[in-house]
Amino acid sequence: MKLEKNLKHYAAILSMFIAASSYSIFTENTKVYAEVTANPVISRNCPAYSNSGNTQGVNDEHYFSFWNAPAGSYIAYDLSDTPEEQRKEVIVVWYNATGAYDYTILENQSSMNCPSGYTIEVNSASGGEYPETGWETVVTVKENTCHSRQHAVNMEGYNWIRMNISESDGKADGQISMQMDIHNVSDGISDSWIFYGDSITACGMNNCYGTGFATYVNRIDERYFPVQENGGVGGITSTHGVKKIDEWLSYFSGKYVSIAFGTNDSWGNQTGAEKYYENTKYMIEKIIECGKTPILPTIPYSLEEGVNKYLDQYNAMVRKLYEEYPEIIKGPDFEELFRKNPELLSHDGVHPNDTGYDTMRQTWANLMYETVYKSASSVPETGLKGDVNSDGSITVKDMVELIKYLTGQNCEVRDGNVDLNNDGILNVADLILLKNILIQQNNPADS
Repeated sequence: MKLEKNLKHYAAILSMFIAASSYSIFTENTKVYAEVTANPVISRNCPAYSNSGNTQGVNDEHYFSFWNAPAGSYIAYDLSDTPEEQRKEVIVVWYNATGAYDYTILENQSSMNCPSGYTIEVNSASGGEYPETGWETVVTVKENTCHSRQHAVNMEGYNWIRMNISESDGKADGQISMQMDIHNVSDGISDSWIFYGDSITACGMNNCYGTGFATYVNRIDERYFPVQENGGVGGITSTHGVKKIDEWLSYFSGKYVSIAFGTNDSWGNQTGAEKYYENTKYMIEKIIECGKTPILPTIPYSLEEGVNKYLDQYNAMVRKLYEEYPEIIKGPDFEELFRKNPELLSHDGVHPNDTGYDTMRQTWANLMYETVYKSASSVPETGLKGDVNSDGSITVKDMVELIKYLTGQNCEVRDGNVDLNNDGILNVADLILLKNILIQQNNPADS
C-alpha cells in the first residue's frame, strides 16, 4: 500500500471538492474503477459473416491469422448465443499487422492493409441468419492512421455487431487485413491496456507474432484476457509522444497506459535527460487527467555505448517520476533484466532477440498480475469499505478524518477500508468515492 502524503498537485482538486458538494469525477472520459473486473473475450469462434473473404482467421485464438478482404467489405458477428448480461456493454477491438501504431508520426512510413474509414453497427435481429437490413450505426471513423483501435459500444437489446469498412490505407480500393475481438465490459472497462513506446515496444508488445501479453495473463489466471493494444512506433522519442499523446488517448477506452520511451532519447543524448523527464511527466499528467493509470518501466540496458553512456541519467529521471507521482505503477525494470541477461539482446545490442521479446512479454504479464490483478483482488483486513475511523459505520466523521489525512494532518487510517478504488493509493479519488457513498446512504432512492 502506497500512502500519498505529497499532495501539492491535489490541492486545487481538494479545494473544488470542499467548495462544491455536487462535484463528481464520474464522467464519460474520467472513471474510477473499483477493481480489475475481468473483461473477457466473448466473440472467440462465434459465427462470423462477411460479403468477402474467408472469416476463419478473424476471431480465433491465433493472432497471426487474419481476415483478408477488399475495402467495401464487412465482418459481422452473431452474439445471440452469448448471455445478454455478458454483452450489454462491449469493447470492439480490431488489430492489423502494420508495424507502427500510428504510421503518420514519421515521414516515409506506410500502413499495410489497415482500415482507415469504417463504421461499427449493431442489429437486433434474431441469431442464426445474417440480417441484410436493420443495421444501426453507433461509431463512425474517418481518416484513421492507427493499426488498432477499440470502441466502447452499448449492445443492450442487440444480437449482432459488425464492422463495415469503406476505406483501407486511405483508399476506397485498398485491401483489408485484420482481426476483431469483442470483450464484455458490462461491469465496467477495467482490464484494458495500451503500451506506447519506440521500436522495442513496437516489436515486443505485438499480439500477432509469438505469445502476447493478454495470452500470458490468461495463462496465469484464466478469468482474465485483457484488451491489449501495442502503441509502439519505431524510431520515435518522448518528444514525438508529447505531440501525439492527447490524440492517442482520445482513441483509448481503457484504463492502463504504459509509457516506454527513452532508448532513442538517450542514444547519443539526443533529447537530454531533463527534457526527457519533462516530456514523460507531461504524458503521465495527461494520462492521470483522463482518469487512467500510468505505467512506467525503466529504459532497457543496451550493449550500444551510445545508449549506455547516458542511461543512468535517463533512468534517474524515471525513478524521480516514481517518487513524484504515486499514481504511477512501476513497470518492469528492463535495465536490470537486460544488464543481467545480455544474451537476450540481438546482434545490434539494442533490440531484444526473439527470446528477449518473449521474455519481455512474460515479464510484463507476471509483474502486472502481481502488482495489479492480485492487489486489486485482495480482501481488506476489515469488511466495511469507507469506515475510515473503524467505528463500524460510515458517517461524515469518516470524511473529516480522510480530509485531515490527505492534507497532511496527524491521523491514522486503515488502508483496506479507505482505498475505495483498490488502486493501492490513498488520494482524492477515494475521498470522492466516500462522498458518493454518503450521498447514497442519505438518498437511497437515488442510488
